[in-house]
Amino acid sequence: MSFKTINDLDFQGKTVLLRADLNVPTQGKKVTDTTRIDRLKPTIELLKSKGAKTLILSHFGRPKGEVNDKYSLSFLPLVLEQQWGIPIAFAEDSANLKEGEFGLLENLRFHPGEEANDPAFAKELAALGDIYINDAFSTAHRAHASTEGLAHLLPTAAGLLMEAELSALSNALENPQHPVIAIVGGAKISTKLSVLDNLVRKVDALFLGGGMANTFLYAKGVEIGKSLCERDMADEARNIMKTAEDNNCEIILPENRIVVSELTENADFESCGAAMPTDKMAVDAAPESIAVLKNKLASCKTVLWNGPLGVFEIKPFDEGTNEAAKMVAELTKQGKLISVAGGGDTIAALENAGVASDFSYISTAGGAFLEWLEGKTLPGVAALNAYKDAA
Repeated sequence: MSFKTINDLDFQGKTVLLRADLNVPTQGKKVTDTTRIDRLKPTIELLKSKGAKTLILSHFGRPKGEVNDKYSLSFLPLVLEQQWGIPIAFAEDSANLKEGEFGLLENLRFHPGEEANDPAFAKELAALGDIYINDAFSTAHRAHASTEGLAHLLPTAAGLLMEAELSALSNALENPQHPVIAIVGGAKISTKLSVLDNLVRKVDALFLGGGMANTFLYAKGVEIGKSLCERDMADEARNIMKTAEDNNCEIILPENRIVVSELTENADFESCGAAMPTDKMAVDAAPESIAVLKNKLASCKTVLWNGPLGVFEIKPFDEGTNEAAKMVAELTKQGKLISVAGGGDTIAALENAGVASDFSYISTAGGAFLEWLEGKTLPGVAALNAYKDAA
């Protein structure tokens, strides 16, 4: 889709309502991961250089429409100042901001009208500014007042982070360079049925790992022993395999697996094929399976990755994920592959492999990323054109 970006608008002397996602992980009031703050910095610097008066909007936690000190954003301006190197005021409104200055509004979810996408609350927010910039793709799957309602009321554009995210995702699935392979892992297929059903209609190959691969192997009649498996989802797995066949998508399963008797750190393990022992469980893709994946990757131009290929949190059962990730990273650095990954466990797994910074793009969007993989229209993205449509 086409939409205006932050570079298309004049901000001199204007008050900007910048929707960010500052719902950062904390322990007490200490931020434990500044990734979302750091990724917002280019938009902040651009707005400052263009003379905007910027009021930053965000939610934090789940206060359920009530004022709750536990979820106040009052601790955050100091953190933002440290990361961005500019003063950040804690603001109730934008009245005292001057050109090039920034304020952070209190938690939007203190107002019941936020999550209800109440038009009256959206109007209250709109009255605080002249232009609306959405730089929070990670909240784009929510039709809230600050993510969807505001876009109908003010001239709207995507921030640099939103633009980068949409560009990366489009290059990975909507308008990719073929062949495209999706690597999908995780424990259960029940949580990713819609994702898998959409992917097999769009990609050329799908490699499955983790617990969900066991469900597909079980559906094909392969021995899985005591492995994590959703046996009641076998019919759904077979349906997805049929859809893949109808759409010329090759599904690749880890026929060779690392198996253990008990899942503990440095437990004794062995590599087994289809005839694995019935009293053992699969915990990782074996080197033979990773070799098959690597061979396929060598002929691909785009990879989309969601989920680890084994129990990567327990060593050495991170080896399958690590080896595959290093291959993707190396091909990306050589310019032979566009690589896009997303999802909480995915990021942790790629960081564990030491290659997260070598992928073309890593999405921190979580739920929005998964809904995009499902092929859903995200309200916050669709709304980027709402003001123009209403004019």
